[in-house]
Amino acid sequence: MSRPRPRQILLIRPSALGDVCRTVPVLASLRAAYPNAAIDWLVQDTFVEAIEHHPALRRAVPFDRTGLGRAARRGNLGPALKFMRSLAAEHYDMVIDAQGLGRSALFAWSTRAVRRVGYTNAQEFGWLAYTDRVREPREKHAVDRMLGLLRPLGVGPVRDMRLYPDPQARADVVAEHAEPFAVLAPTSRWAAKRWPVDRFAELARRLLDAGVPKIVVVGAASERAQCRPVLDLAAGSPQVTDRVGSTSIAQLMALISRAKLVVANDSAALHMAVGFDRPTVALFGPTDVSRVGPYRREADVIQHVTPGDPIDHKTDANGALMARISVDEVFDACMARLAQPGG
Repeated sequence: MSRPRPRQILLIRPSALGDVCRTVPVLASLRAAYPNAAIDWLVQDTFVEAIEHHPALRRAVPFDRTGLGRAARRGNLGPALKFMRSLAAEHYDMVIDAQGLGRSALFAWSTRAVRRVGYTNAQEFGWLAYTDRVREPREKHAVDRMLGLLRPLGVGPVRDMRLYPDPQARADVVAEHAEPFAVLAPTSRWAAKRWPVDRFAELARRLLDAGVPKIVVVGAASERAQCRPVLDLAAGSPQVTDRVGSTSIAQLMALISRAKLVVANDSAALHMAVGFDRPTVALFGPTDVSRVGPYRREADVIQHVTPGDPIDHKTDANGALMARISVDEVFDACMARLAQPGG
C-alpha cells in the first residue's frame, strides 16, 4: 500500500551559514516531488535571511540557539520545551534532519511526524529519533550526502543551488554600486583556512591596477582583525569599500549576487557565490574539497596538497598549505574569470 503524500514537511538544517546555503537542493527536490505541500525549514534565527526568499519555502522556523542555550545552562528548560511543543503543534507529516546531531534529532522527534528521516550514523545518538535511517558515507560531498536522505522517500535529486536575495537589499546594492565590483572575503573561522591576508591586500592592488573599478571587502565584525592589511588599503583608497562587520546576511547575499568576481577562502561567502553562480576563485588548504568544496565547481578551486599532508583544518599549523598559494596564480585566475562571458 502506498503512503499518502505529505501535506506538511519540515526540513531541519539550523547551521552553519555555509551549510545552510548548500542545503537548498534538498528544498528544491522536495518542492519538485511535492508541489502542493507546505514546506518549512528549521534554521538558526541569525540565518533566516539566507533562505526566507526561496520560492520553494512556505516559511522559515527560527531556532534561537543562543537564547535557548543560555536558558538551559541556567537550568531553565521551559523555553526549549515551549519551542518543541510549537513544532508538534504544526502537525508535520514528514521531517528531514539534514544536520544529523543530537539537538536536530531531538527537534525531529518532537514534531511527532509519522516519518522522520535522518542518517544512520547521526552523531550523539541522533539516529534514535528517526523512523527512516539512511546510510550515507561521510566521504560523499555534503550536498550529495544530504540529497541521499531523500532516497527512501522516492524523491529524485534536484541539484539546484540557486539562492534568492532580499529584493530590497539587492535594490540597495544596485543603487550604491553603479560600477562593476569584485568581492574579497579574506576571513574564515579557522586560521588554517585563511590565505595570508597581506596577499589579499596585494591581490586587491593588482586587481585595481588591472582595471577592476571597485573592490568590496566583506566579513563579520568579529573578523576585522583578520582583515587589517586589506582594511588599511580601504582606508587609503576610495576604490576599496570596507564592509567588514557592516552587512546583514541579506546585504552580504545581495552584494555577492551582483559581484563580477568573488575571491574567498572556504567560508559562507564562497557557498553564496556558488548559489548565485558568480565567477569565483576559491582558496583551499587543509580541507577535503571532494566533500566540502564549492559544489560542482572544482575548477574554481586553487589548492596545493601533496601526499602525506594532514587534511585537518582545525590544526592551526596546517596553515602552511594556504601559504603555498601565490598571489600570481590567484591574480591570473581572477583575470581568467573576468575574461569569461558574464565576468
